[in-house]
Amino acid sequence: MTELLLLLAVLAVAAQVRKTREQQARVALLAQYLRPYQIEQQMEALIDGYLRWLGEADAERALQIRGVLAGTEQGLAGQFQRFAADVAGMPAPQAQVSKLPMWIPWAQQLLPRYRMFDVREAFKIHARGIADVAANSANLSDKQLARRMMAELLLMQHTCHWFCRSKAVADARLVMRHQTAWQQALDTVSPQTARDYRELLGLPAA
Repeated sequence: MTELLLLLAVLAVAAQVRKTREQQARVALLAQYLRPYQIEQQMEALIDGYLRWLGEADAERALQIRGVLAGTEQGLAGQFQRFAADVAGMPAPQAQVSKLPMWIPWAQQLLPRYRMFDVREAFKIHARGIADVAANSANLSDKQLARRMMAELLLMQHTCHWFCRSKAVADARLVMRHQTAWQQALDTVSPQTARDYRELLGLPAA
């Protein structure tokens, strides 16, 4: 019994070490692809700008803020499209992400393919969604566009955290940082983004 407990303890430590190394490697890999861009900064500028714009009582000032936000939307859309094109060159094994809520060490080796999704495809979906909203192809009002763009950006950020950590961690960070649940973001993005995203993850249609 003592030997069994010792073996289990050793295996638990080994799994924890492996988990830490895998997550650190994923964080470094994503940072490598993000480094040439200002995606995070522009995303923060957009979300903060939307909140200022929506709370601005002066109509002229609100119009000025909206004009600045429109330029940031276009810039972010273009940068994220180039980022997604770069990520498309990521080696296939590294691009596979476990659909399970918690991080599983050696997931790429242990889990069947249907338990994984390809983050390269996820970023393509996010790039299309952000670009479509920036172009306002659905003819949304300014406030509708802002709400949808924020949802597209938060869902994209959730994918980044999922890739680096786990879905459970990504869910928690989304709630803590933005007071938004993953399902709420998914329900607010464009219908095309929601449809493609659900199909990639093997989720039932809404």
